[in-house]
Amino acid sequence: MCGIVGYIGTKKASPILINGLLRLEYRGYDSAGISTIEKEGLSMMKDKGRVKNLYHLEGIDNLEGTIGIAHTRWATHGKPAKENSHPHMDNSKTFSVVHNGIIENYHELRKFLTEHGYTFYSQTDTEVVPNLIHYYYNQDTNHDEMKFLRATKNACNDLKGSFALEIICKDYPDHMIVIRKDSPLVIGKGEGENYICSDIPAILSFTREFYLLEDFEFVVLARDDAKFYDKDLNPINKKTQTIEWNASSAEKDGYEDYMLKEIYEQPTAIRETIGAKLNEGTKCEFEELNYSKDYLKGLNKIYLVACGTAMHAGLAGKNILERLCKIPTEVDIASEFRYRNPIIDDKTLCIFISQSGETADTIAALKLSREKGAKTLAITNVIGSSITREADNSIYTHAGPEIAVASTKAYTSQVILLAILGIYFAETLEISENEVAALKQDMATLPSKIEETLKCAKTVKEFGKRIYQEKDVFFLGRGIDETVARESALKLKEISYIHADSYPAGELKHGPIALIENDITVISIMTDSKLVEKTVSNIQEVITRGAKTLVVTNQKVDDKMFDTVIHIPETNPFIAPILSVIPLQLLSYYISKEKGLDVDKPRNLAKSVTVE
Repeated sequence: MCGIVGYIGTKKASPILINGLLRLEYRGYDSAGISTIEKEGLSMMKDKGRVKNLYHLEGIDNLEGTIGIAHTRWATHGKPAKENSHPHMDNSKTFSVVHNGIIENYHELRKFLTEHGYTFYSQTDTEVVPNLIHYYYNQDTNHDEMKFLRATKNACNDLKGSFALEIICKDYPDHMIVIRKDSPLVIGKGEGENYICSDIPAILSFTREFYLLEDFEFVVLARDDAKFYDKDLNPINKKTQTIEWNASSAEKDGYEDYMLKEIYEQPTAIRETIGAKLNEGTKCEFEELNYSKDYLKGLNKIYLVACGTAMHAGLAGKNILERLCKIPTEVDIASEFRYRNPIIDDKTLCIFISQSGETADTIAALKLSREKGAKTLAITNVIGSSITREADNSIYTHAGPEIAVASTKAYTSQVILLAILGIYFAETLEISENEVAALKQDMATLPSKIEETLKCAKTVKEFGKRIYQEKDVFFLGRGIDETVARESALKLKEISYIHADSYPAGELKHGPIALIENDITVISIMTDSKLVEKTVSNIQEVITRGAKTLVVTNQKVDDKMFDTVIHIPETNPFIAPILSVIPLQLLSYYISKEKGLDVDKPRNLAKSVTVE
């Protein structure tokens, strides 16, 4: 959940660290802190609240150290407070540590360390780490250049759970050690310097060359060197990978908020995700995949497994895969998947969707599926992320960095990639030729139709001003539109803190209509010509009970029946969610702004959920 940054080089570390934290604040913003190696030893400065609070700490401008680590926190163990913020030191102030992840056995380790004379000053799980390293450091009688590394390795062997660690030591003022297990961490290689962070965008302006770490790889960093070791401390070779993202794409580029920028980036993100995969007159191409016709025909089920917004993309994908490919497809919430003993075997394909590629629940579900013999496929936006290293195959959206906590362009890119995957499967199976041809045609015009849809912003903003003080909002849809209702309700909850529920429109009279009263807001999506007449009837039921109504549609309806109608371009029902969700993304945004809330950093949430 948290964000970590590190620097080792020749420049002052503190400005680089704080700048990196500001770029990572979407990962957590309960507290922040930095630790550097100064002439007199380790320095540590931290405080509760946003990263900007660090600028006001006494003495922070006087830091001269060129090696340092930093952290912005999303609280798990211990309330948001200065004493619980990172970095944490051992009792002797020999080691300073920042940590992303969760130490599941910290109670046991804390008890062990307390019995050996260590004192704890926070409620966090992380504080056991520097003290445990110090314990092993003191046990080691060999005072060579590997002592720091051996103590770190021995401590990590005792840790259960997930962790990405940056560690500095006052006895080794020219080195830093980093390690990861089930939590993201990358190293950016510069000239005479190295940058460390949990997300690439935080340091993309400094370098394009990155080392992508595997689980339990230890790295000893110097200013102009990086030595890699496996879990037994055997040296290993590691090559950098070049990341092609444009650094400016992680900036606001004149938009007031990242979320608004990312909503307006959706035409480009869709174009990039489609890329060269679809060409008129030729079959869909996935160089990363080699599923044969016999393999696809032999499948008894496809699972789409994800959390939150990615799961909603999976719901849209289910419609596409079942109707185009005729393969039974089930959508499962990753956090529930492995606890219900799902029926999986070698005739099951499990597809895992994660924007960051670091979602802990989704990765755990993937590992279970592999154990049961299924083939696994990851869909993510981040090259080299944990999920891509666990899955048999990976395919990528090309949405670019998404900074706002509430996902927008990542969601629509996932939906389009699932549609392309459906086309690939159908063409491999040699079925649904007419439907596939029609879908390909509509995909070609989708980016321009998104641009047209974005012109609804003024109407949406006006409606948002009418309802921003409401306590409850209801979303309705049928078929694939119901998946958009779910996603839209989630967006409104995430960033405006308004209670929102979604329902299949036909279910309204089976209970939820009891909640409809005078002047309540009901929002409906209608993009399927086969279902529009029935959906209109359902909306009529709430109108007669005094509800205000907003309709998002590409069908012919009587506009006078509803309070506000937003017309979007007509397109294939399979990819209609990409258009119909955009006005509702904007609605959530404008309501949040009207309430004076922080759109990009909603309370209690973080961008990448790396704990279960």
